[in-house]
Order: sequence, then structure tokens, then C-alpha cells
Amino acid sequence: MPSYTIEVNGKNLTVDAPEDMPLLWVLRDMLGITGPKYGCGINVCKACTSLLDGEAVRPCSVKVSTAAGRKVTTIEGLADGEKLHPVQQAWLEQDVPQCGYCQPGQIMNAVALLSRSSDPSDEEIDAIENVCRCGTYPRIRAAIKRAAELQSD
Repeated sequence: MPSYTIEVNGKNLTVDAPEDMPLLWVLRDMLGITGPKYGCGINVCKACTSLLDGEAVRPCSVKVSTAAGRKVTTIEGLADGEKLHPVQQAWLEQDVPQCGYCQPGQIMNAVALLSRSSDPSDEEIDAIENVCRCGTYPRIRAAIKRAAELQSD
């Protein structure tokens, strides 16, 4: 079985896995990183969203071999010690989560969006299209706007 070294949340980790194994299974089952959630497994719900070299991806549809030698960031890698990332802070301020299942993916997509656009429009925010069964979309939009403010401070 091939070995792959991936930088995950700032740490170089090596795993032995089949080359076509989804990165999500490597993160959750082999490395114990449970922030990215399994939702649909077909790149639709976006509950597993993480960053690959700073870009939002769905690890359920990314092969571990694709991630080899690259930088993966999950929600566990956002905070700087006790200091929350501005998006995490805004999520709490706006009381976004209800059940919370989709929130790691929502937050990671928001982080990626704010890295591209420091003041995103409602249309840019709505284009994220993560599925939230609780329907907290208005609070998600407000939290992303608040995170943009926090990042500019």
C-alpha cells in the first residue's frame, strides 16, 4: 500500500492508504480528525469542506493521492491556540448553529470566500451553497459579513 505525506493543520503526517481512498476517510478514520462531516459522499452537501492549499474542496471526492505533498486545513486548524479565527468568532456572535452538523463545512467555505473577497456580496455568499437542514442561512450570511469586519480590524 502506498504512503502519502500530507500537511494537515500544520503537521506533516504520513499515512498508508490505497491511492483512490477519499481524503475524508483518511482524515476521519485514519487521523481522527472529525471536524469534516460525512454528508452525501458525492460533493453536493459540502458538510466535509476543508481547504486544500487554501482552496475549498470536498474531501469526500478528493483522493488521498491528490492531497499528497499538499496542505490540508480542517476546522480544527483554524484557531490560533485559544484565539478563534474571525469566522469562528463571528459564527458565535451571530448564534449561527442549530444542530451544528454542517457548520464545519460552512465555516471552511466562508474562510475560503473571505480569502478571495474581503467584502463579499450577498450573491457571493449565497454561491457557497452548503446544505443546512436547519435553514440558518440568514445568520450564516450575517456571520460572514461580521467576519469580514473582524478581519479588517
